[in-house]
Amino acid sequence: MSEIFHRPKINITRTLPVPNAYTIALDGEYSHIAFNEERAPLNKGKWRSDIFKADEQTPMDVEIGTGAGHHFAHYSHKNPNRLVVGLELKYKPLIQSIRRATVGGAKNAAIARYHAFNIDELFTESEINNVFIHFPDPWTSPKKPKNRVVNVRILDWLYKMQRPGSFLEFKTDSRVYFLWALEEIKQSKYKVVYQTLNLHATESEYKEQNFMTGFEKIFVKQGIEINYIRLLRDSDK
Repeated sequence: MSEIFHRPKINITRTLPVPNAYTIALDGEYSHIAFNEERAPLNKGKWRSDIFKADEQTPMDVEIGTGAGHHFAHYSHKNPNRLVVGLELKYKPLIQSIRRATVGGAKNAAIARYHAFNIDELFTESEINNVFIHFPDPWTSPKKPKNRVVNVRILDWLYKMQRPGSFLEFKTDSRVYFLWALEEIKQSKYKVVYQTLNLHATESEYKEQNFMTGFEKIFVKQGIEINYIRLLRDSDK
């Protein structure tokens, strides 16, 4: 079982003593599709209708931790008929993510400055479809596993938020984190569709579908194995 779950505290954008170009862009140029920690939860249950002006049946996916947004932008461009909401805490990569998507012409992307440990405040039950968690902080020091995002509490939340038939994709270069996460996954309701300790070792449909960011390419070039698992949010019985 995971260690005691904690609610993290994060800085409030409007109270920052010295705004910078990225904080200003968050609440200015991109405010219609980029949401700070105060505005983001107001979209709960209304992302499709209010933000994307889309039908309730339109698939809406979530990427937890977009980083600089290479996958986020690629996914939004490749899937124009799906919506995608990104979560990112750091201001610079958050703006980079939404900028990469919109510069490429995406009309189906939005992003929120929000901690994954509070994701239950952003989405209602059955509001989202697929979930991507790529290379999160591994928190490998002995006292830090409680900070890992792939834990049974968050997995239970995501399972409820996802629509039946959706998947959750997790990949990491940290074997320690991955093996730890497998124990958490065993306690969840998810069905394991595919898992491997080395995504790039043998040919598979998941390797063929995989989008490699610059960091992943560096890992692979260095001989670091990429741990990967895909989980299915099965139909309710």
